[in-house]
Amino acid sequence: ASNNKYVPRAVLVDLEPGTMDAVRAGPFGQLFRPDNFVFGQSGAGNNWAKGHYTE
Repeated sequence: ASNNKYVPRAVLVDLEPGTMDAVRAGPFGQLFRPDNFVFGQSGAGNNWAKGHYTE
């Protein structure tokens, strides 16, 4: 904690930005550092093989 402010140590990764937008807009979204959000521009549509082999 710096200046009595807690910062979660997490890297959030997803293939689509929508999930990350939901986390940022949620009640704890401001706790996470913006540079720890890593996301692609398109999702895999809940298809593991598509995400693994093509994205």
